[in-house]
Amino acid sequence: MQSETRAYRSGELLRRFLPYYKKYLYIVVIDLFCAGLTTICELVLPMIMRYITNTGMSDLASLTVSVILRLGVLYLCLRVVDTMANFYMAYTGHVMGTRIETDMRRDAYSHLQMLSDTYYNNTKVGQIMGRITNDLFDVTEFSHHCPEEFFIAGIKAVISFIILARISLPLTLILFAVVPVMAVTCIAINLRMREAFRRQRVQIGELNARIEDSLLGQKVVKAFTNEEKEKAKFEEDNQNFFAIKKETYRFMAAFQTTTRAFDGLMYLVLLVAGGIFMVKGRILPGDLVAYVMYVSTLIATIRRIIEFAEQFQRGMTGIERFVQIMDSDIEIFDEPGAVPCVSPHGNIEFRQVSFAYPDDHNVVFKGLNLRIREGEKVAIVGPSGGGKTTLCNLIPRFYDIDEGEILLDGENIRHYTLKSLRQNIGMVQQDVYLFSGTVYENIAYGKENAAMEEVVEAAKRAGAHEFITALKDGYDTYVGERGVKLSGGQKQRISIARVFLKNPPILIMDEATSALDNESEFQVAKSLQALAQGRTTITIAHRLSSIRNSDRILVLTEEGIVEEGTHESLLAQDGIYHHFYVTANELK
Repeated sequence: MQSETRAYRSGELLRRFLPYYKKYLYIVVIDLFCAGLTTICELVLPMIMRYITNTGMSDLASLTVSVILRLGVLYLCLRVVDTMANFYMAYTGHVMGTRIETDMRRDAYSHLQMLSDTYYNNTKVGQIMGRITNDLFDVTEFSHHCPEEFFIAGIKAVISFIILARISLPLTLILFAVVPVMAVTCIAINLRMREAFRRQRVQIGELNARIEDSLLGQKVVKAFTNEEKEKAKFEEDNQNFFAIKKETYRFMAAFQTTTRAFDGLMYLVLLVAGGIFMVKGRILPGDLVAYVMYVSTLIATIRRIIEFAEQFQRGMTGIERFVQIMDSDIEIFDEPGAVPCVSPHGNIEFRQVSFAYPDDHNVVFKGLNLRIREGEKVAIVGPSGGGKTTLCNLIPRFYDIDEGEILLDGENIRHYTLKSLRQNIGMVQQDVYLFSGTVYENIAYGKENAAMEEVVEAAKRAGAHEFITALKDGYDTYVGERGVKLSGGQKQRISIARVFLKNPPILIMDEATSALDNESEFQVAKSLQALAQGRTTITIAHRLSSIRNSDRILVLTEEGIVEEGTHESLLAQDGIYHHFYVTANELK
């Protein structure tokens, strides 16, 4: 998690970014070639003007219309070449940048898919979305213009220096003495500007997270009439973003003002020193005209690089936030030599398992032992915070244990590939998540390339077919964001149908009916009973009536498994389970 706040050096960021050019190296080469052509075309004009001016002043008779027309045709040809090269740079270069952005976004998304629950527990979704969307937009311009701008600047600086030095070496040295001072000053301001851009990106993420949190919880906001409170919190984040952006523009203004001041200084040196050199006869008028044009070109190039510095810093900030994602540790991964988990029977065993959450080191289990036989229906009850959900999350390796081992059919689950292990485990949870799409798409999520007949059969087995066909568009009904257009019971039955379609040998049900009304609970309970047939089933429940027929009931507390047995035997023990049962009946 340290990568989220770590600051990277520019050299390291560029080293991490450069491999993305590899696939498009041929485009980069052609793009730089075109950049070279446009630069040469631009540098030829001062030489033409120098020739015309010096020839006109020394031997006007030799400067015929024919000579001028030939020079005009030469320049026209150069402009045609310049236009074609510029089109390639503007179109193909930008497309290349977009492809690199797309590749980076794909890599970031793939990496995010492999990160553990710990990462998502500690990172706001708004921040993550900002990193893989807005931050990478700037990488497109950076990846295209960065090599291009520096290549053009390098050519212009070198060629201009050579030509100017041949015209007047002393004047050139005087003029170029200003450049190092300007470079040092601009770099110092540039570093401050990059830090401001970094803080600006972080605050954008915070703003996105605030908006997302408020909009997703808008029913709660309205129910508690806290609209003004939410507006105030949003306004605070909005003003913080404004303050950071204001500071960014202050550095940008200082940057641009400094460069304009140095531009003026270079022109002042040229005006005074160049005028004196011409008066002393050390430079010809035509040479001074060429000199002015080359210096104007050089200053324009420096200004362009300086203006690109803002884009450069935006791009570097985007790359940095991308690298921070890529450097987030993948805590759950396939171990070397992991094999597919093929048709497991469903025998599960915990041996001396100890576990603490990685982020807060809160110990949940210490030396836990548990055996669940093939096809057995086991229920887990206990007080909140006793580790019931955590125990279930350890089986599909949403978290890795600290000590001990978890076995499936006698084999440590770490010896199985993650994908194959999770493919054999079905989960029905209290908080049902439906994707924005149709009923069909949400059920079909349980099996790749599922046919319509399979989806319908799964819905029938889950007791969902009847209400689905009564919907306006049947299986093609749009369920809304997170399934908001459906009731809790309907969403739960769709999630059960999804597991029916997956048809796993191991089933985990985490308080699947606790949030439902009595009628919905009855319907869903029937679906769950059908789903549990012939599978190893682990059920977490607060409503004890739903687990009375379990083969075995475990009472899990902070001390571990303190009671186990059937419903009747646990009642006879007159212990914690008996207390839960009596309390539940009194509440009725």
